[in-house]
Amino acid sequence: MIAQLIFIIILAVAVYFFGKNVSKIRRNILLGKDTERNDQPALRWKVMAKIALGQTKMVKRPVAAVMHFFIYIGFIIINLEVLEIMIDGIFGSHRIFSHPLGGLYGFLIGGFEMLAVLVLTACIVFLCRRNVVHLKRFTGTEMTSWPKSDANYILITEILLMTAFLTMNAADYKLQLLHFGHYITAGSFPVSSLLAPLLPGSASALVITERVCWWFHIVGILCFLNYLPYSKHFHILLAFPNTYYSNLNPKGKFTNMASVTNEVKAMLDPSFVPENTGEPGRFGAKDVTDLTWKNLMEAYTCTECGRCTSVCPANITGKLLSPRKIMMDTRDRITEVGNNIDKHGKDHQDNKSLLDNYITREELWACTSCNACVEACPVNINPLEIITEMRRYIVMEESQAPASLNNMFGNVENNGAPWKYSQADRFNWAEER
Repeated sequence: MIAQLIFIIILAVAVYFFGKNVSKIRRNILLGKDTERNDQPALRWKVMAKIALGQTKMVKRPVAAVMHFFIYIGFIIINLEVLEIMIDGIFGSHRIFSHPLGGLYGFLIGGFEMLAVLVLTACIVFLCRRNVVHLKRFTGTEMTSWPKSDANYILITEILLMTAFLTMNAADYKLQLLHFGHYITAGSFPVSSLLAPLLPGSASALVITERVCWWFHIVGILCFLNYLPYSKHFHILLAFPNTYYSNLNPKGKFTNMASVTNEVKAMLDPSFVPENTGEPGRFGAKDVTDLTWKNLMEAYTCTECGRCTSVCPANITGKLLSPRKIMMDTRDRITEVGNNIDKHGKDHQDNKSLLDNYITREELWACTSCNACVEACPVNINPLEIITEMRRYIVMEESQAPASLNNMFGNVENNGAPWKYSQADRFNWAEER
């Protein structure tokens, strides 16, 4: 009874803090401006099933895709085993699903063990890719000690959890063979039975081993759950809504500000009656609260895999821009804004902004707007939207575009084209031929 009470307290505390941290992230995301992403629900469900559930964009890198699939499917299916452990912990039972499921239970436990081996294999491969092979896309100026450590912590934790799970089953298997206590014959142990000879022979030592691994496994999972909101691995949860709310417009289609559109239409057509769009507000984005909630959701969804940066032509040619850094800086800044709200209230101003304090102008103007980063992202994150909005602020609010762009703007205004030639001289090249 005492063990049940302790488990219930640990479970309640873990769920409370996880809910509290998730609510903070939700609050931070909703600090962004509103944007309409509820149209075409059937297509959105299809995109989510294809990208988030089916992981179709992962296959462009086959090794990573296969290893990630092992971890992904293991994470989903082994949660059925976690459900049983939680019920056993609350009610003091042992393998409560074994009786109602009958022969199916043995098949499931055997499947869980095979998945555990695949997860272990994938985690070891990923650790080697990061720390032995040193893949280039896992490096960069933005990949400081914490981002590197974050990935290693998760992989090591998963290895320990799967090891505890298999050791727990091995001890349970030997206790079943001994017909000891409440350890009824239940389950099939194709992997853990191979580990059984490594465990002690006495029943009391086996019980201690089984209980220690049981507690380590379930408490470790609850700790892992509460680590997620602080980690890039929060994409485990956010990948699904992020892909559902994907931008369904063709890549390269930019948004227009209604207030600016009305002004242009009025200049072109004096009879045009502009719609009442209210106050125009700020042009573009200087800080994270000028971005949309979808941009902020993407920042929290980013898994820092570096696929975007590895295909960015600006980054490849030595420019300062890294699309991954854009997303990481956005996440760090909105988290800082949220922390300021918690400490000082919603009206607090820290005299900092995403522009200049986190992202430099050199980074922004290095972007070629090619959409390579958008195409490469496995969960449809769009760094280009953030870059474009910040450029819009620099040009429209500060009038501080680079000289080459200012020349182009002047030519468009005076000549109706980006070139310095007047409209009357535009076809001179044909006459000189």
